[in-house]
Amino acid sequence: MNALVVVPTTTWYLVLSAVLFVIGMVGVMVRRNPLIMFMCIELMLNAVNLSFVSLGRRLDDIHGQSIVFFVMVVAAAEVVVGLGIIVSIMRRRSGVNADDLAELKG
Repeated sequence: MNALVVVPTTTWYLVLSAVLFVIGMVGVMVRRNPLIMFMCIELMLNAVNLSFVSLGRRLDDIHGQSIVFFVMVVAAAEVVVGLGIIVSIMRRRSGVNADDLAELKG
């Protein structure tokens, strides 16, 4: 009895990355809640990271993983600053949407 073993290829990872990126992009364009938009942006960043890692592995090059490291550092800084601002605004006002954030302009 032979078991069918399916090995994921680089194409599968790239297709998954594209699907995740499109889901995040649609979420940013459709939703007006800043917290949901923030999570969708993070989903898009992770989709790009997945494509960098899969192509880096395919090409036997370490540059894909090193770029992912820097993207994750920038994303962590974005989470610290952006999430703090969003949570502080959402605590003061209930039912805030992305259009209300235009009041932050000085």
